[in-house]
Amino acid sequence: MNKNLLLLVILSSVFIFPAFAQDNDSTYTPPAYSDTAGSGTGWKDWDNPSDNDWGNVGANLFNIKIEGAPTIVFNYGVSKMNLKSITDKFAKPGLFEIKLGYTTEKSFNGSDLVSNYNFNYVHLSNITPDLSGNKNSKDLITNSWSFGLGFSSGYGYDLGNDFSITPYHVNSIDWIDVGMLSTPSNPADIKTTDLFNKSVRLGNSFEGGLLFKFNNYVGLDASYERSIVYSRHLFWKWGVSELIEVAGQALIDKFVDEILDSTPAAVPVVNFILKNAFSYGLYELKQDKMNWPFETVPPLAFDTFKIGITFVF
Repeated sequence: MNKNLLLLVILSSVFIFPAFAQDNDSTYTPPAYSDTAGSGTGWKDWDNPSDNDWGNVGANLFNIKIEGAPTIVFNYGVSKMNLKSITDKFAKPGLFEIKLGYTTEKSFNGSDLVSNYNFNYVHLSNITPDLSGNKNSKDLITNSWSFGLGFSSGYGYDLGNDFSITPYHVNSIDWIDVGMLSTPSNPADIKTTDLFNKSVRLGNSFEGGLLFKFNNYVGLDASYERSIVYSRHLFWKWGVSELIEVAGQALIDKFVDEILDSTPAAVPVVNFILKNAFSYGLYELKQDKMNWPFETVPPLAFDTFKIGITFVF
């Protein structure tokens, strides 16, 4: 099978398909619910309009229904760039980002305090020292653009009066265009940076943050993101490396489900800590080997602290 076609199939099955659901029969019959958390069926049903606190809205694409409330997020951040295989340093860039997607939330029948949150989106980001006041730095100047698909999830606390706090975790697949606006001092480093310069490269990122919603329409969030850019796309090594993370996150999901049955109020914090700690550990290993556990070169990495505003329609 053609490698590009295989990549498309894998990405579709792992990342994209879970974000969508087929249109339901108009003669919808709701399942039986239990009022206890231990039943394993305590989530209200998103397909049932009476259980959907956000309204059964969305869009239709090729007869596939994209569920959720349309959402726009604007982020500003300050980044630190790192490439361990060169000696020069990068000027710290700023980031401006827009995310467009759909948000779903479900209340948990076993606890009025806990809700389940998902936000699937596309994003476009510009990362440049022009946005951080470092455009005249003596360090390496870059201008980067990033486009990708992001999948945010978490469990939140509904605190009443339309106020909620949601700790979340994000996985993203990105395509990044890095523009080198200055030249490294070491000739060997020039060859390394040329692997990224003016080329669209594949990347991955994770993000952990807190979303504070003041009503059903507006929220503020603060987050940390680690993004890596691959100098080459080694498909099979990349695939195995990604599979390790997917499998690890699936085990965490299973563990969190067990906690949800017994202690729902602990789930938002436990889920946030476990998922982001696991991703951070893997991305630290990838700082030296971009396709860990395989012996590969270091990636270009961005560490970004972001603040943002969310609008839900």
